[in-house]
Amino acid sequence: MVTRVLVVDDSGFFRRRIVEILEADARIEVVGTAADGKQAIDQVAKLNPDVVTMDIEMPVMDGITAVRRIMSSHPTPVLMFSSLTQEGAQATLDALEAGAVDFLPKRFEDIAKDRDQAKLLLRRRIHAVARQRARPASQLATSAQAKPVARPVVVRRGQYQVVAIASSTGGPVALAQVLTKLPAGFRSPVLVVQHMPASFTPAFAARLDQQCALKVKEAEDGDAVRPGQVLIAPGGRQMTLLQSAGEVTVKVSDGDPGLHYKPCADVTFGSVASVYGGKALALVLTGMGADGREGARVLKKKGATVWSQDEASSVIYGMPMAVAEAGLSDHVLSLHEIGATLVEAVGV
Repeated sequence: MVTRVLVVDDSGFFRRRIVEILEADARIEVVGTAADGKQAIDQVAKLNPDVVTMDIEMPVMDGITAVRRIMSSHPTPVLMFSSLTQEGAQATLDALEAGAVDFLPKRFEDIAKDRDQAKLLLRRRIHAVARQRARPASQLATSAQAKPVARPVVVRRGQYQVVAIASSTGGPVALAQVLTKLPAGFRSPVLVVQHMPASFTPAFAARLDQQCALKVKEAEDGDAVRPGQVLIAPGGRQMTLLQSAGEVTVKVSDGDPGLHYKPCADVTFGSVASVYGGKALALVLTGMGADGREGARVLKKKGATVWSQDEASSVIYGMPMAVAEAGLSDHVLSLHEIGATLVEAVGV
């Protein structure tokens, strides 16, 4: 099956570059291009592409406005191209909240060290988004709220000393949906591993901190792990835990250079298992790939509890599917259930 793509960017050079890269794959057809957001809206209505690649800063209409309008009229998976700057991070987070599925750095050197590998990664991302044909995370979260809880969830109330969450594609919006449901008196610390570039995690943590009752910050080396606080693993680094004299602190390091994900959920989950054992509750949300599965396996061996997000509410059912299909998930939950169920399990 051929994936039909609309390429949107105000730079003719960049449009031609993306078209050339995508059409090197016989399973991808670029059905059109657009130079601004208004043209993009018109082309989506006319061509009905499977995926749209979208720039953020464009004349006539910017990419964020275009995404919002596309989602309201012709919902289509949108992959944003972003600059890895603080301003780029803010704009990309705005685009994700508007309904974009995922993003990639506009500079290919930031995607992978090898140019050919970067091109392959772009094509794979296009296929993954198109295969899922998922609605954007913002719409999934909204529509899921109307669905009743269909199954009881047995929780071990008050026995969890830490909550560890892993997410990737679709994660920023999903995490906001979960964490904003947690009250200020939430009894456990929360550790979050979201696949995200180093320049994005400070802006992401600051945005969540404004939205949540809990204190949210990007984790720093030596931070104490305390109840009522959410620590976000820094992009490009690994977050593990150290226990000394009854206190648990965060260790932030470069980690194994051979690891594909930085931060990596498997690394953090494994460390959580070592420190908290069966008193940990892990949650795997929407995302591409299988990061978190092996860490969940380690957690389960220590007696910990693992939950995963269901397919219907996931933007990309990769990471949670890997955990569920491995038989490691104690409960499979819809996104709208997770926050309230966490409060019930952990307590306030």
